[in-house]
Amino acid sequence: MSLFTPGRRWQPPFYPFKREKFSRRLLAAIERLVKGPLFGCRMCGNCLLQETAFICPMECPKGLRNGPCGVSTPDHCYVDETRPCIWYKIFERSFRMKREGKLMEVLPPMDWDKAGTETWGDVIRQVRKVGTMRFLKRLISRDKTKRHEIWESVFRPIRQPDWWNGDSEYHPPRYNEPASELEKRLRNGEFVFTVEIIPPLGADASKIHKNIEAAKPWAAAVNFTDNPSATPRMTGMTCCKVASDLGVESVLQITARDHNRYSLQSKVLGTAELGIKNILCITGDNPSIGPHPFGSMEILDLDSIQMLWILRKMRDEGKYLDGREIKNKPSFFLGAAASPFAAKPEYQALREHKKVNAGAQFLQTNLVFDLTGFEIWLEQLYKRNILDKVFILAGIAVLKSLNMTLHLKKCIPGVIVPDEIVKRMEKAGEKAQEEGVLIALELIQRIRNMQGVHGIHFTTMGSEYLAERIIRELGMGPVVNN
Repeated sequence: MSLFTPGRRWQPPFYPFKREKFSRRLLAAIERLVKGPLFGCRMCGNCLLQETAFICPMECPKGLRNGPCGVSTPDHCYVDETRPCIWYKIFERSFRMKREGKLMEVLPPMDWDKAGTETWGDVIRQVRKVGTMRFLKRLISRDKTKRHEIWESVFRPIRQPDWWNGDSEYHPPRYNEPASELEKRLRNGEFVFTVEIIPPLGADASKIHKNIEAAKPWAAAVNFTDNPSATPRMTGMTCCKVASDLGVESVLQITARDHNRYSLQSKVLGTAELGIKNILCITGDNPSIGPHPFGSMEILDLDSIQMLWILRKMRDEGKYLDGREIKNKPSFFLGAAASPFAAKPEYQALREHKKVNAGAQFLQTNLVFDLTGFEIWLEQLYKRNILDKVFILAGIAVLKSLNMTLHLKKCIPGVIVPDEIVKRMEKAGEKAQEEGVLIALELIQRIRNMQGVHGIHFTTMGSEYLAERIIRELGMGPVVNN
């Protein structure tokens, strides 16, 4: 158990993959002996303690280095319920210490060449490079600006290597014409409807054809999940290709869980050839909620924010992660997931703000049933001045039974189902599905009048016909797919 962090669990440190000289091994051993008991340090080789309120983010089971996953709660980590969500604790302490601004910087993924090695030596070498006397003099200066500048001159190059160079600024897309039909519709002020379709468990794509055809008249785009609940299904790339062949715009969902930095970059280069112009970056469900035997439970190579950062630079700067030039830059419309109810609204708004800064142009939210809480979240985004920088698609699902309603309320982190809705579904009895349709219609009508919301994202759960009915009853005209 570490002294200054709330993880309440010891995890083994990393060790180097190559033999280091004795002086560096000695320094690493001392650093491990000091920082291990104090901070639960895992010796990642790229220390982020100053940016994360002196709570090591590597205590997160997923190893997320830029913020929590979509199911962060004040109660416990959903991967390991015996300990708290470490990122919730980081946010809590950062806001209490008024250091939340430091959480906005997009931090790099691990450089595995440095795993298990010391960081103190990097600090010493950077101090010498800046000038030891100059560093000491400015560090004790009464001028706060000078102290900050000299501190950053030493620590920023360490936490932000040249191959990453992350920051906390907004990066607008460097192109003028819309990259996709979905982006074009959103830019033109159209209130859009997208639909999430779950790929089949088998090799038969006939059901996908049927579902896409059902959604075609009214959906601006269809979104295919990427192994939801850590369960293998037909690849989203294949489903997106089927949609393109049928003349329907698609959204390719890519999970950090199932990709590393190499597969992400190569996969995206192939999307244009398949007619895929929209990409949604998400962290992905942990293997612990999927079927046995579990896959790797170690840290993820990338988080969703790092994915956005890499893809934005590939598109706008024409550069791979390693700095090489891309001869023919890819073109796509970047999106991310948003969880308005996972934690405190101000915490979630900061998380969404960071995604927008990293490159997210649209946000698909978790399911929305609590409109009061949703409006509070939107207000927090407004305060951060990002509502005009991102398109928001509110997640909606049709409640088909009381059991489904109670499951969402009690078992799905980040989804809030008000008691009023539960009572309505209970009272409806055998007509629960019809009541669910009425609830969805009411929610959509109210959401359409909210400032900052640009569309609805339907999670159909296998009931595409219900979504089609809702669109018809709303009086929405058919979508003309090019």
